[in-house]
Amino acid sequence: MTDAGADWLRSRFSCHGKRVLVTGASRGIGQALAMGFAQAGADLVIAARSLASLSETADGIRQAGRRVELLAFDQSDTVEIKKALAGLRPVEVLVNNAGVEDVRPALEVDEALWSKIVDTNLKGAFFVAQAVAAGMAAAGGGAIINLASLTSFVGVPTAVPYGASKTGILGMTRALATEWGPKGIRVNAIAPGYFRTAMTEVFYQDAAWVARMTAAVPLGRLGALDDLVGAAVFLASPAAGYITGQCLPVDGGYLAAI
Repeated sequence: MTDAGADWLRSRFSCHGKRVLVTGASRGIGQALAMGFAQAGADLVIAARSLASLSETADGIRQAGRRVELLAFDQSDTVEIKKALAGLRPVEVLVNNAGVEDVRPALEVDEALWSKIVDTNLKGAFFVAQAVAAGMAAAGGGAIINLASLTSFVGVPTAVPYGASKTGILGMTRALATEWGPKGIRVNAIAPGYFRTAMTEVFYQDAAWVARMTAAVPLGRLGALDDLVGAAVFLASPAAGYITGQCLPVDGGYLAAI
């Protein structure tokens, strides 16, 4: 390949100089994705419920030589979402990552728990997307990456509200891709497999569960957070310019094997 061809190919997979908003960026998957985009040359806007919780992520982004802005809002509260994002300069990429989970048998789920999970994971994700879409459209387009889940595809006991919210994310992704495609906005999703985070730590405390899940993954291991970065950067890049309305499982082959 000529140098010119190599440069063209690198540019297709580049996020250099893009302005990327990552919600739920204080820890876990959101923190890993924010850092991954910084390493890919993007400037970040990172959001969580409190500014203090974002300090570690912000420091890492600055150490990577990229600019970072911090936002605080509760994603279950549409008033807070609109207030926080009203004055935000347009972003080219949104990573709709913020989410909550509370493992509980279905017969013990009450309305408060249902509302907490579904309002944060689904309703909040929609209104964050809505808040940035106008700016994206005015700038000629952009990319939205929603965080779905294996529970978007399969039933998981004790995770009914979470699974309902993440199945909703899949439907929302497809509907927004259809509606906003003419505006130049691509909308896709990533469905992580089993990754160890603060939210999933309760499962990882069960050695039998870890062994069972690892055995069910064709690649023979559970996910490392860095495994998600390439998928997100690709979907945000020009290389994915003709991809919209899709959900990419990053699960070591788990869904393919069941």
